[in-house]
Amino acid sequence: MKKILSVCAVFFTFLNLSFSQGILTASSFFKSVSENYAAIKDYEADVDIKAGNSFMKGKVSYKNPNLLRIDFSSPEEQVICFNGDLLTIYLPESAAILNQTVDNSNNTGANLATSQGLALLSRYYSPAYETGQNAVPLEEGSEEMVVNLILRRRNMSEAFSTIKLSILQSNMLIRRIEATTPQGETFTFDFRNYVLNKGISDQRFIYDPPTSANNYNNFLFSE
Repeated sequence: MKKILSVCAVFFTFLNLSFSQGILTASSFFKSVSENYAAIKDYEADVDIKAGNSFMKGKVSYKNPNLLRIDFSSPEEQVICFNGDLLTIYLPESAAILNQTVDNSNNTGANLATSQGLALLSRYYSPAYETGQNAVPLEEGSEEMVVNLILRRRNMSEAFSTIKLSILQSNMLIRRIEATTPQGETFTFDFRNYVLNKGISDQRFIYDPPTSANNYNNFLFSE
């Protein structure tokens, strides 16, 4: 579970994305995605996360440039919150609070929860169209049409060998992220029911976990 949640923290940092039409190359497409989504002030969306036989469901709140919160309905009461300085994950089943302080010298997934996050992703991964620029069904039988980008790592040190981004044709938002490790593990993030620019308060990203839970600091570097 800790591994899955760490991956969640990494990938939600890549959500300052958007889309524009008329792009001919995958690199230009990816650059435009980054530039346009940065204009979104905030959003909320439903999210489903799958890793192997593990499944999680919740609502994600994001505020530009680097505020993030996920409130889970499954597992119930589980929370991921990043306030710009501190990443906090509350695990109710374990009565545990995982904390990770973020600074410029700390090159972790949480550190990518900034306006520079996608630029870093672009630096370490090379984008390509999966089947071309034209939209295709999200999956067999689906009426949702997406443009698929495949990002391949530039060097062997990156945690994921490929990252697939599926961009909805209808509203130009990310519908699905599929990240695959060199060992063949796949983490899938499905996003639905986006609400953009609703004026989310900074207070939304202040989280006080239960005082009865045990604290574990700098968990990203712990065994």
